[in-house]
Amino acid sequence: MILQRRNRILRQSSAIRSMVAETSLSATDFIVPLFIDEGNDIKTEIASMPGYYRNSLDHTIKEVKELWSMGICSVLLFIKCKDELKDNTGKEAWNPDGLMQRSIKAIKDAVPEMLVMTDVALDPFSSYGHDGIVENGKIVNDPTVEALVKMSISHADAGADFVAPSDMMDGRIGAIRQGLESAGHTNTGIMSYSAKYASCFYGPFRDALDSAPGFGDKKTYQMDYANRIEAVKETLMDIEEGADIVMVKPALSYLDIIREVKNSVSVPVSAYNISGEYAMIKAAAKMGWINEDKAILETLTSIKRAGADLIATYFAKDAVKLIG
Repeated sequence: MILQRRNRILRQSSAIRSMVAETSLSATDFIVPLFIDEGNDIKTEIASMPGYYRNSLDHTIKEVKELWSMGICSVLLFIKCKDELKDNTGKEAWNPDGLMQRSIKAIKDAVPEMLVMTDVALDPFSSYGHDGIVENGKIVNDPTVEALVKMSISHADAGADFVAPSDMMDGRIGAIRQGLESAGHTNTGIMSYSAKYASCFYGPFRDALDSAPGFGDKKTYQMDYANRIEAVKETLMDIEEGADIVMVKPALSYLDIIREVKNSVSVPVSAYNISGEYAMIKAAAKMGWINEDKAILETLTSIKRAGADLIATYFAKDAVKLIG
């Protein structure tokens, strides 16, 4: 048998496969989500996210230093607000002495070059567990946006490099950009959760921060998972309003959306490899059904191959160790 082209020639050894690989992972691809709790010497494993922890600030600083030493240069902060500080206004979110603000300052003091991104949404601070202010049983858009602007400015005041609005309220990117500019924060970036879907895979995250909605669901503001064109529309609007980086969330069930967005924009695209996706791999590996290390690398490579320039993932440390 004589063939003009044998495609397997480029697959026959690990050396040649590495040389011609179209997609590769590196430490700088990853954004590490960090869950922060009040107190000292607290390290609480999240039951639905084995091997991942909610830490007090002292342990968080140690973690950030380790991440930096591994070549990881970006973290995304989430805080667990005490129940007694929650209300329907979310005002603790812009408390200059709040846990988020103290965490930003402490991390920037400890590792000044670490890129600090902060979650901007009201659900951790809301007595209702929703991403917005509730009036007559409905999540109202414009008053929520005003609160998000205050929150973003407060984070920038504390030293955040990027704010990351994850709420999916209409018009919040433009309002936040105007607010940051007016407050003199002309160098603070916005990583917008532009296409955030109403997904069943968020459950473990809500366990981590005790932020599950107290009534109903989030389908009036997060996107319908049946929609594709809408994701591109939302993303382009966010860019027009001033987003520097756009995000698709979740990642694995939305690889087609990541590619659609990547093909439509000229700004960096991030994707969030979310808690439920993490938990599924952990659970299957525990049962011996899959090889965890191989699943981690295949998962993250698929997200990058789909078009993500940056990946927020709970597997970041594991991945860096595996890619060596």
